[in-house]
Amino acid sequence: MSVLVVGLSHKSAPVAVLERAAVSGDTVTKLLRDVVQAEPVAEAFVVSTCNRVEVYADVDRFHAGVTAICELLARHCGVPSHELTQYLYVHYEDRAVSHLLAVAAGLDSMVVGEDQILGQVRSAVKLAAEHGTAGRVLGELGRLALRTGKRARAETAIGRAGLSLLSAAVELAAASLGPLHPGEDPLAGRDVLVVGAGSMSGLATATAARSGAASITVANRTRAHAERLAASVSTVTTTVTTTVTGLADLPAAIAAADVVISCTGAAGQVITGEMVSAALAARVPPGNAPGNARSALVIMDLAMPRDVEPAVAGLPGVVLIGMDQLSEHASAVRDDDVAAVRTILEAELAAYQSAMDAARVAPTVVALRAKAAGVVDAELARLAGRLSADGLSGHALDEIAQTVRRVVDKLLHAPTVRVKELAGSPGGEEYAAALRVLFDLDPRAVEAVTRAAPEQEGSR
Repeated sequence: MSVLVVGLSHKSAPVAVLERAAVSGDTVTKLLRDVVQAEPVAEAFVVSTCNRVEVYADVDRFHAGVTAICELLARHCGVPSHELTQYLYVHYEDRAVSHLLAVAAGLDSMVVGEDQILGQVRSAVKLAAEHGTAGRVLGELGRLALRTGKRARAETAIGRAGLSLLSAAVELAAASLGPLHPGEDPLAGRDVLVVGAGSMSGLATATAARSGAASITVANRTRAHAERLAASVSTVTTTVTTTVTGLADLPAAIAAADVVISCTGAAGQVITGEMVSAALAARVPPGNAPGNARSALVIMDLAMPRDVEPAVAGLPGVVLIGMDQLSEHASAVRDDDVAAVRTILEAELAAYQSAMDAARVAPTVVALRAKAAGVVDAELARLAGRLSADGLSGHALDEIAQTVRRVVDKLLHAPTVRVKELAGSPGGEEYAAALRVLFDLDPRAVEAVTRAAPEQEGSR
């Protein structure tokens, strides 16, 4: 079996295509189940974010695996295969593993070094485990990716140098808003509206609260979720006024806001041009002071598919910041930070490759030791039958048995350790094959060990 990834991201596809190809909620679960039921696939998990959709699979045939996954991805995305294929990339075996490590470390993100992707990879692996689509191979690969992502952020400055999508959006907003007072954060003293109550909305709410927003309104279809998110502001600060509202009252909420951050994950557009036009007409200056012009209305659309109708960008007095602008907004990540992360990735990949190479020859090593143990046991039993008749004590027989086993273990130690070391070299499998021939190992015994490994793993 070999690891395969088929996907598309902000690097391979325009935002409009990513928007159409986005999968979330039950669609991810259905895609998972269909992929793992495909004949070439044994395991699978799906990483689906606002700027990437990737299917990771353990397959026994490359071409059949690619074909099956491409067809299923197109079907569940709702994008015709002939349109989607041109934007897809495929990585196989070591390249697939290396790609996942880069994703988890934030090197493949729209904004290099952002932290959210690590949690998204963790959620993808967890979801696959819950639905039984990830087993020993992808489970271990997921743990490797999470460990690598944590190391990258703990041992380098990539996380501090990189920006989240939200931070990048706020940085862009600063150019339009400017601080109310010199030296302040652009959100300080502003009225902020957060549309949605998911994880990104939680991050947006916390960011606005830490930045000193005057007020935060949370709008969501389910009021209880909005209330829970608004209540969380108190864990950040007690000086921000919080309110909640429903999506039906969005025009009024937009009219009262300086900054709108929308990230609902809804299938359709939540904020329309007509809605914003109505909000602009009703908009009043801070403190209801007539005659004083209010600053530009900044709308950040961090959703995929997008929440905000593109026509909103053409309205006077409105600054719309979407994924198109964010993809062009480079974060200030130093070259040495990226190089340090790549060093970690190379070390983790090398360790993973060594472990996989050793695992491939392990059944031969186990079968060889089992055969040796069987020979020793048979010879000791025969010897015990002869010597016990001569009155040799049980203690003496135990000493002889231990000595014989030590001799056999020492003779087998060098070749079995060496074959594991050589497994990763060119033609490494030939060394294991030589052991099987030289020691006349029964192929069925080796196959039995191979089959038993996943069962033993699953029983732990």
